[in-house]
Amino acid sequence: MESPPSSFSTFRSYLRALAQTPSRFAHRAPSVSSSYEELSWVKSRSGSNMHNSLRWYDLIGLGIGGMVGAGVFVTTGRASRLYAGPAILISYAIAGLCALLSAFCYTEFAVHMPVAGGAFSYLRITFGEFAAFLTGANLIMEYVMSNAAVARGFTSYLSAAIGIPTAKWRFTAAALPKGFNEIDLLAVAVVLTVTLIICYSTRESSILNMILTTLHILFIIFVVLMGFWKGDWNNFTRPMNPNSPSGFFPYGPSGVFNGAAMVYFSYIGYDAVSTMAEEVSYPIKDIPIGVTGSVVIVTILYCLMAASMSMLLPYDMIDVEAPFAAAFSGRLEWVSKVIGVGASFGILTSLLVAMLGQARYMCVIGRSSVVPTWFARVHSKTSTPLNASAFLGIFTAAIALFTDLNILLNLISIGTLFVYYMVANAVIYRRYVVIGTTKPWPILSFLCLLTLTSLLFTLSWHFAPSGSSKSFLLGLCIGLATAITLIFRHTVPQVRKPEFWGVPFMPWLPPILIFMNIFLLGSLDGQSYVRFGFFSGLAVLVYVLYSVHASFDAEAEGFLGVKNGEMIRESSESEEDPNHKV
Repeated sequence: MESPPSSFSTFRSYLRALAQTPSRFAHRAPSVSSSYEELSWVKSRSGSNMHNSLRWYDLIGLGIGGMVGAGVFVTTGRASRLYAGPAILISYAIAGLCALLSAFCYTEFAVHMPVAGGAFSYLRITFGEFAAFLTGANLIMEYVMSNAAVARGFTSYLSAAIGIPTAKWRFTAAALPKGFNEIDLLAVAVVLTVTLIICYSTRESSILNMILTTLHILFIIFVVLMGFWKGDWNNFTRPMNPNSPSGFFPYGPSGVFNGAAMVYFSYIGYDAVSTMAEEVSYPIKDIPIGVTGSVVIVTILYCLMAASMSMLLPYDMIDVEAPFAAAFSGRLEWVSKVIGVGASFGILTSLLVAMLGQARYMCVIGRSSVVPTWFARVHSKTSTPLNASAFLGIFTAAIALFTDLNILLNLISIGTLFVYYMVANAVIYRRYVVIGTTKPWPILSFLCLLTLTSLLFTLSWHFAPSGSSKSFLLGLCIGLATAITLIFRHTVPQVRKPEFWGVPFMPWLPPILIFMNIFLLGSLDGQSYVRFGFFSGLAVLVYVLYSVHASFDAEAEGFLGVKNGEMIRESSESEEDPNHKV
């Protein structure tokens, strides 16, 4: 049977397609794919395959490189001075635990379905095409913005390390508006160099990351040892100003959790490792070790850095902008230079891993036809998503060339937390729902109640006046969330158990992650929500004007799993991947 004409073949065809947008949206937006399809003919749309050349130690290196950037050198001081005091050590441990729970969720999906799409693919097989596209589009934009910010930050750190003012590396274009008129050619050069590397080979990119990450860790260990050597244990409990709150917990438990909310952003980056799943030699063994192992190692490094900084200075004397460099200022000036060099290595590794991740997200989004399938192509010689890597690399370089760092920093963070929240929901939904067999409403009701309870807790934490009424309200929210989860556990049967690796203690751990992510989302400023609303609106517009029609055409041509209006019913046989390696 001959396929119907494309929605984009002529202008008249496109107008006809637009007239059918409501019905097409209702059909395509909730449509789900199965993991078997994602691993077989959806994956085949890339043409060539990516090489299975990575092992668990590559993933650990990529995870550490993606997480430990230059930001930790600033975040630690800000969170300690303003929120947690010396208990910043506990804040990092709490944030690390939450990151580990999120890593568990990513690992369950990545082991079950080792494809390059990461969260986009996980949401597509649970909540459908529209939810996956909305989160994927926000994630891509956040990757591009943050990578541009990191590249411009590299100029600043390198300038500090070698003693040349940042202004020497940049020049001002008077014709451009303020905030977009400082031209940074070094940032562009860094982005384009990294782009060439990731286009050439994933294996060589991993080796380079391993070298740079090792050097960065050595710098961190050096700074930690210097802190323990030159520091004073009394600084853990004694502030410089006698009027400042004293003790290890100067701001109490609330300060510790507020500090954890701030430093949690230092863990962002491990999700990019899940996009490398398609290139792992033995997914069942390597992915759990690589993803969770990198989070554990980074948590230990962060806790040691926090302890070192707390020993160097009383918490009320810490410089919120450059805590480690300022701590050594006047004692060992050369250590400040070492910190600048180490931060520069951290910037390069985080940029490399993030650019690997963003290209693979775009590649798999292209496979699903919601963006042009040109992005899905994997080069036959390099076995890398060359088109997606080159396009996003050039796009990132263009933004890094003009845009001021402060403008970029105001545009990032919320999208990643939103994706973490969605993945935690998706793990629960997938364990308790088999499409076409079980009713989804009990699970959706549980997730909605859990979200509402978490929102109430977050609003109470930030806006309720201090006192016994606030404590009662917070305790009530925790009690409600616990009771809801307990009732859900005993009334709704789990219909799917992971064959190879799964989140332990289901359904308790993902709700904790949902709770924490909503709490963290509540700590962001209003501009972050404006950015999220703008890009989400833009993504919806793109989906309505292009994506829904492109995926509708792909379904009609037999490229997608929902064909002729029939929902694919997943069976246990269809979930098996014949190419899964143990």
